Amino acid sequence: MLIAVNRDDGLGGRLLAMANAKSLADRLGYRFGFSWNSKAVTDQQSHTVDVVEKIFSAEFIDRYWLGDKIKASKFGVLGGAPFTPSDLDAVARQGKLRGWVCDHFDVLDYFRDGGAEPVRRSEALRSFGFSREVRQALEAAGKCRFPGPMAALHLRSGDIIYGHHRRRLVFAEKAIPSTLAKAIVAELSARGLRTLLIGQDRTTLDYLKAETGAWRTDDFGAGEFNDETQHTFFEMALMARCQQIHAGGSIYAAVASAMGDVPSAAAVFGNSQASGIILEELRKHGSDYHPLDAAFGYQWAFLAMEDDLSPARAREILERASALDPANDAYDLKFAAVCFRQGDHAAGEARLKSLMGSQHGSRTRRRILPMLELLIKVVGGRCMFTRDLEAFLAAARAGHPHAMACAAYMLADIAGEARQALEMATRLVEAEPNNRIFRQIRRRAAQGKKPRSGRLAKARWRLGLLRWR
Repeated sequence: MLIAVNRDDGLGGRLLAMANAKSLADRLGYRFGFSWNSKAVTDQQSHTVDVVEKIFSAEFIDRYWLGDKIKASKFGVLGGAPFTPSDLDAVARQGKLRGWVCDHFDVLDYFRDGGAEPVRRSEALRSFGFSREVRQALEAAGKCRFPGPMAALHLRSGDIIYGHHRRRLVFAEKAIPSTLAKAIVAELSARGLRTLLIGQDRTTLDYLKAETGAWRTDDFGAGEFNDETQHTFFEMALMARCQQIHAGGSIYAAVASAMGDVPSAAAVFGNSQASGIILEELRKHGSDYHPLDAAFGYQWAFLAMEDDLSPARAREILERASALDPANDAYDLKFAAVCFRQGDHAAGEARLKSLMGSQHGSRTRRRILPMLELLIKVVGGRCMFTRDLEAFLAAARAGHPHAMACAAYMLADIAGEARQALEMATRLVEAEPNNRIFRQIRRRAAQGKKPRSGRLAKARWRLGLLRWR
């Protein structure tokens, strides 16, 4: 039987899943395999993934590579529920599956094997056969001499801060804001640790080094690797040699943690204290940061304290974030929700009307408004606007049409209340029959909740549009 990895995201996610799968396969005596692209791809605007030959050795590829993609329908799925060796053996004896796909990052948390020692993915990761170029980077990092006890601080940017994921809010906890870095470096120094800064934005890292005296990977030779893959592995290996790793929920850092058997460190500051530090740093030095870095600082602080902020303070933070990142409609939607929750329906309605009008003017003819899709977007099993549905409904009941439009769209999907959503959307169309947005929302409400799986179910759902055209 085969335990396989079939991910198509970034380098860190694939390597972590492979370490999980191989460690599990080695424990159970099963075969291990993985899929990987044979042509360079840039995944979903955020991840550049090199070809399999640039990452792994020919021997490793010959032994374990399953091609660019495997047919998942022939495999079971591990993760999400407890399982034991006997569970897998029973399925194996039936002979109906080729094996199991092991893509979940936390799959080892669900593995039960009596009192046996926990599976160690670090050993599996170190057993990977990497390409000559990758080995060169790893060996170079291993020869570097640190000036003393070192802690790694991973300040990722990319998709979460500069890219499309910044709208979705759900990934904010995976990143440490650069606006918190000065305080972290100072605290680590007080604990007797120097700080190694690892990140994607050179300007930010240079600024933080000048302000804090922290070290950059360039100080140890990262700049000598012009190839992106080599550079990435060099930095990962440097991080793995540190005594502590501070990285939020970064998967990239989780790989480094496994590579060096370095436990991920607890947060230096609690959410409330960290939020206060960030807001004070932005008040004093906000202009020193890239606008999107500063906006993310406000976003992080808002989300960390959302339940405890006064309406006035919440609106102030969101206004500042929106001014720095006006293209991020998540701030407008959260602003409207805060207003509705406060009872200031007019202010929230005005914000929604303005946003809806601007997006309607720039959209393609058939595409639903991005703000509406964002309201129901589920990523990693979470939608960051579910908590705001009642606030939108309150404004809708008060007769505000744009709040009603958003509420109907949310009811149809995240709440699964198709009948109530359709009634609400129908009232909108009856009141404004020439409003294309409202007509489109009625069509969407008539479809009901979009199925998450099943080709036939999805096809029937799409056909629901025809009834209302």
